[in-house]
Amino acid sequence: MKNSDPNWFLRARLKTRQLLLLIALDDTRNIHRAASELNMTQPAASKQLKDLEDMLGVALFERLPRGMRPTIYGEAMIRHARMALTSLSKAHEDIVALKSGLSGQVDVGGILSPAMALLPPAIARVKEQAPMLRIGVEVESSNILLSRLLHGELDFIIGRILDDEARGGLLYEELADEPICAVARVGHPFHARTDLSLADLASEAWIMAPKGSILRARCDQMFREQGLAPPSNVVDTTAILFITSLLQQTDFIYAMPTEVARYYTQARLMDILPIELPCRMAGFGIITRQDNLLSPGANLVLQAIREVAKMIY
Repeated sequence: MKNSDPNWFLRARLKTRQLLLLIALDDTRNIHRAASELNMTQPAASKQLKDLEDMLGVALFERLPRGMRPTIYGEAMIRHARMALTSLSKAHEDIVALKSGLSGQVDVGGILSPAMALLPPAIARVKEQAPMLRIGVEVESSNILLSRLLHGELDFIIGRILDDEARGGLLYEELADEPICAVARVGHPFHARTDLSLADLASEAWIMAPKGSILRARCDQMFREQGLAPPSNVVDTTAILFITSLLQQTDFIYAMPTEVARYYTQARLMDILPIELPCRMAGFGIITRQDNLLSPGANLVLQAIREVAKMIY
């Protein structure tokens, strides 16, 4: 068997039971407990593992005095076993959905700006066509969403690929870039200014994303490029409910994506200050896995997102 052979698993007759055993061993780190979970005898479990290791020509687990742990080969095989079983589970859901009308589960991830501006109208469109389709939405940073996507826990995400090395195995379809604006409480003294400058903002109290985040780096860079020191009177947080509350009770200033800010200004929770910040976030877009065949429901949600994006961006 050649490792480069794309159909090796067919000739090897790789069993679903072996994939389940790999996952059980990873979870329990014990051959007795793994066999028990799968209603197998320990000798049968040991034989299945040995057959798989012989088939691959590598040791998948290191045997320890008490238990066992995956080798680097085992970790790779376990990750793909989890993805394969997740895909098989979704295949069953697709068949059931197509037999009973479009239903099933679609899990989408999004960073904050498109999650607020893009996903709600897109989901509303989908629900008009397929009210029984269950849609899960997770709003997180791009790195966390990418990890969940690569583990097969999300069908697709709307975010950024921050690391060029992370692009392997992913497809990226850019939707828009992300302008940033300065916001403050309704009635903030700066809101009536017609000559507001970045120098005016530099000495004020700010709420900022924590150091190490992209937004914080872009904001600090914005001040430095204008020959100004970044604000020093700062509260570090990304908790939007806390940010909204603090803005309403103080004269703090906060930099946030303009699309998100518009939502809060319409609700009269804050106002956008009359200054155009020389600051933009990198573009974001739809990210999918190359090896993942999307379900009919996921394709329906994806198409709705593309249509709404054309109108918004």
